[in-house]
Amino acid sequence: MFVAPDPGRMRLRNSLRAVLGVGLAVAVAELCGLSLTASITGGLAALLALFTVTDATVRAQVATTALLPAAGFPVLALATTLHGVPAARDAVFLAVVFCGVYARRWGPRGHALGIFAFMQFFVTQFLHAAPGQLPELYAAVTVALLASGAVRFLLWPIERRTPPAPAPPPLPGTGLARATTRQAVQATAACGFALAVGQVLSEERWYWAVGTAWWIFVNTASRGETLVRGFRRVLGTVVGVAAGVLIAVPLEGAALPTAALVAVCVFAIFYTAPVSYSWMILAVTLMAGLLYGLLGVLDHGLLVLRLAETGVGALAAALAVVLVLPVTTHATNEAWIQRALRCVHAATAESAARLAGSPTADPAPHVTELELLLARVRLALAPLVHPLSPFAARKARARRVIALLDDCSREVRALAAVAADPDASHDARLAAACWRVEAAVEGLTAGGRARPAPQPAPAADRDQPAAAPLVHLHGLERALADLAGPLHGSPRGPLVNA
Repeated sequence: MFVAPDPGRMRLRNSLRAVLGVGLAVAVAELCGLSLTASITGGLAALLALFTVTDATVRAQVATTALLPAAGFPVLALATTLHGVPAARDAVFLAVVFCGVYARRWGPRGHALGIFAFMQFFVTQFLHAAPGQLPELYAAVTVALLASGAVRFLLWPIERRTPPAPAPPPLPGTGLARATTRQAVQATAACGFALAVGQVLSEERWYWAVGTAWWIFVNTASRGETLVRGFRRVLGTVVGVAAGVLIAVPLEGAALPTAALVAVCVFAIFYTAPVSYSWMILAVTLMAGLLYGLLGVLDHGLLVLRLAETGVGALAAALAVVLVLPVTTHATNEAWIQRALRCVHAATAESAARLAGSPTADPAPHVTELELLLARVRLALAPLVHPLSPFAARKARARRVIALLDDCSREVRALAAVAADPDASHDARLAAACWRVEAAVEGLTAGGRARPAPQPAPAADRDQPAAAPLVHLHGLERALADLAGPLHGSPRGPLVNA
């Protein structure tokens, strides 16, 4: 985690900006004379706005941030009003779960609004907010969104050298075949189980089980991904509870050191989230313990209960993805790998057209899309390459696929760079090599076998104008041909089957 690459120090800058945004939101709430409950609500709203709003453009981010109250305020009103009516409260909470997950079909904006709505209900249970506090809760959330928005868009707008590419759209489908619909049903079933068992453990802190089940489903698409995330969630919570015993409990809610440590936790959440889910959950768990200390209810028993509720939520998520409309790792992996291979072909074709002199051909968007798709492939294959995976053969095959796709990406990037050179030339061999790449991709995506890779370009050709693109094309052909083995291997050891 500490040695993970951070190009342009984007993770560091985003983390520091988050601390500033959340800190400003809480400070303004305190200066406005709001209660501690309202200040914590505002701080969490600011954290969510900075964490979940990930639209591709600044204009879209501003719009999504402005829409957060529309999703959060009605839920906040329902949660506070129904707090003393358990049956109605539980039914509405599950309805919010379903709608929050289903909203992901509308991309990053739906994803952010769904999370924000869910968390407004969750925070109300966390703080035991009463209906009479609703006006100041509204005020705290409004102030928090304005403060965090001012930091994000005015005081510290982090510029990128190139605009962020949109995330690859979810896998296609309709009805229950649509991933977001299936996940909405799964998440609702998991949260229903977690709610029932969580209330057996504690009538006051049952919501931790529901929150665990909910968050395990965020950014997962298959059975294997969800199970791995559940394991990481429990691991992070175990370590976080130990940290709470050593750090949060001895503080006994002392304001200044607690506030400083909460700021550290906010930084850690943003800094670790892109690279380690377990580290992020450790920071979240410690922050929750510190907030309980501020509220004056923290003790060792509460932290043990937190761990137990987390285990219930993880078990609920595991049962849901196995028993309720399961989406196999095989189906998810195959779909993402095929999309990545088609993107390889598109980037190669655009590079070839650019080398042939086409003024409109541009491989750059396809190269960017390929990087995003490969990140999604790695996430999909994570269950197979996990250290605890018992399937050694499948693990080796998955690692081989990742390595070969990385080779494809490297050759595609190099080819696109050569094509961008105005002095680069073209000859008939490039067109032939591009045709072979297309044939190899078709063989892999249609269930056949890629054609054998040609021999590398002769050394005598390397001084000719077309030598550089030919070298990259030959490297790409070799990688595609080598992919045929792990992708279409023996059914007894399939790459993507979990």
